[in-house]
Amino acid sequence: MSQAPPLSSAAAVLDPAKQEQQSIIDKAVNSITQIATLPEIAGKVIELVENPKSTAQDLNKLISNDPALCTRILKVVNSAFYGLPGQIGSINRAIVLLGLNAVKNIVIAASINKLFRSGRVSPHFSAKDLWTHSIAVGVMSKLIVQKLNNTLPDEAFLAGLIHDMGILVELQAFREPLVEIAQRATNEQVRYLDLETQIIKVDHQALGSGLTSKWKFPRSFQYVTGYHHNPMSLAHDCRWLACIVHVADHFACLQGIGYSLTCKGQTLDPAVLRELELSIETIKEVLAMLPEALKETEALLA
Repeated sequence: MSQAPPLSSAAAVLDPAKQEQQSIIDKAVNSITQIATLPEIAGKVIELVENPKSTAQDLNKLISNDPALCTRILKVVNSAFYGLPGQIGSINRAIVLLGLNAVKNIVIAASINKLFRSGRVSPHFSAKDLWTHSIAVGVMSKLIVQKLNNTLPDEAFLAGLIHDMGILVELQAFREPLVEIAQRATNEQVRYLDLETQIIKVDHQALGSGLTSKWKFPRSFQYVTGYHHNPMSLAHDCRWLACIVHVADHFACLQGIGYSLTCKGQTLDPAVLRELELSIETIKEVLAMLPEALKETEALLA
């Protein structure tokens, strides 16, 4: 599989500007305290599921040691989100029905919501608004994938949920610059990404990619956090999930759901719609379904 070059590639070594960017990313990700490490159980689950030798029994044993997490997982599994018949009463049964990867995604989703709970830091930015936006992008990504009859709607949901994690890095490592970015993005006709690059020297995509890399997330999620505003710059076989999130992010911002400044000044790339074979009519259908699905999911992840 071909891969998009990371910022720390050989090219970065030869390019002083890239070196400076990578230094900023590394310093920011390593300096933050609250989100520098993924909640321990989620990290262990990712490591276990990514190991081809792992079994459903291994995952069940790991999760069963955390009763609160078990409760949250069963809440999600028994919700309309999965639409499984009957009540699932055990983690083992959930794993059997959904598979290791789906349960891994639920664990991550259940683990990261606490990272968005800091208060409003300015009239133009709050982590709660960012969480609302992230859920909307996750839900819309899932609905789009279901419309396209793809088999990975839960993976698309998680991809949408984490796409703006780089802004959480900004909140911790660059709080004052983030306040300025949000204020200027509200009041000026300028692209959000350009403001970030001008003020911080890197944008939230680069910071999100750095964070998910540190967390050892699957590479597909690193591509989403790192390229959701420009997915077509990824290699063809790496861009599908990032394209889904690109569309969902654009329309969630257009609808003004939560923190919706990040797509300001950016048009939807028609090449992405062609890549996904996604019509505007299908997007309209998804948008009609979004309010109810968003309400259900917000309650689920509360």
